[in-house]
Amino acid sequence: MGFNFSFEQKYSPKRLAVKLSTRGEQYVLQGHPWVFSESIQKINKDAKTGDLAIIFGRKNNKMIGIGLYDAESPIRIKMIHSNTSPITIDDTFFQNKIELAYQKRIPLLETNTNSYRLLFGENDGFPSFIADVYHKVLVVKLYSEIWLPYLKPILESLIKTAVVETVVLRLSRGLAQSKTHQFKDGDVIYGHLNNPVIQFVEHGVNFSANVIKGHKTGYFLDHRENRRQVGRLSKAKTVLDVFSYAGGFSVHALANAATEVTSVDISEQALEIARENALLNDFKGTHITLAGDAFELLEGLIQQHKTYDVVVIDPPSFAKQKSEIQLAKKKYAQLAKLGEKLTAKNGLLVLASCSSRVTAKSFFDINKQSLLSLSRDFKLEQQTLHDIDHPIGFQEGAYLKCGYYRFLD
Repeated sequence: MGFNFSFEQKYSPKRLAVKLSTRGEQYVLQGHPWVFSESIQKINKDAKTGDLAIIFGRKNNKMIGIGLYDAESPIRIKMIHSNTSPITIDDTFFQNKIELAYQKRIPLLETNTNSYRLLFGENDGFPSFIADVYHKVLVVKLYSEIWLPYLKPILESLIKTAVVETVVLRLSRGLAQSKTHQFKDGDVIYGHLNNPVIQFVEHGVNFSANVIKGHKTGYFLDHRENRRQVGRLSKAKTVLDVFSYAGGFSVHALANAATEVTSVDISEQALEIARENALLNDFKGTHITLAGDAFELLEGLIQQHKTYDVVVIDPPSFAKQKSEIQLAKKKYAQLAKLGEKLTAKNGLLVLASCSSRVTAKSFFDINKQSLLSLSRDFKLEQQTLHDIDHPIGFQEGAYLKCGYYRFLD
């Protein structure tokens, strides 16, 4: 079995000599994976995307790090080696980084789970590069052309390490529209794929993902541990799963003997996937789906005096830009108050955020203040961050946070 594409490149990557501003150099020495264009003071005039950027110190002229040059991004250099020790950037270099990433995931793979994130971008030393495994299918999502000259040996290492039979290539919108390469979003570049919908297991619960047309790589793997915990806490309970997408929390709850689960999402297509995922498992509870704007539906449920033993609210990112941070915070506060009204006596409210621009401290403070403003007593049972296959290597790489709030009346 081999690749279905030729990986010939229009040019061979060059080595660039780079000098940075004092501030830019400090970031590199601290291990930060991004070098912005305004930090570059000296670089070869003919630099092209994918070239190796060798960064030299301002005073001693010794190498302090190596990155990949990206002419199309304000993050002009994306670091792959932040160290003063000499290194050769070759196939072995990338293989060693992939093996190191895989070792971090082994505790997860010792559970009844065959879906995981093998490479988490900058946090695993592969900026703008995501690699997710769904059973025997590897889905690679690229957000930059910097990786095209190195893609074949990296894929070979990923296939060997993850022991997969198929590789699907997903591309960011900008990369999909580029004319400088031969790939299309959803290309099966290794092996065969008879069905774009792949079944996989997450802590003993069955799911499926459309690896060709689904969001990101087909599914959101990051909440796996929180879904497991919510499932365990849902036995003989009624559950409301808001912004449910493909039913991650809902399916875990049903598989763990919840009596009734209501999945809420704006997308009817997503809810159909949630229903299909539920049917991949044995369950006796009732599964209800509600399509529409979450805020409006929650208000409607409150007017109907509906309450649930477990309420999970996991919205999409509300702050994709800096200008949206304050509005995002208001929405999180609003959702916490709506969730409280829908949580039954002695019930559990689970509030999550995936907005990287809203810090974990800020998010948990918003939840606390919002709930304290109401009349019910509650206790914080736990706060969680990233699962083991989404390690954090730098501050901006952290985005996921989740709080469990137990009402005492």
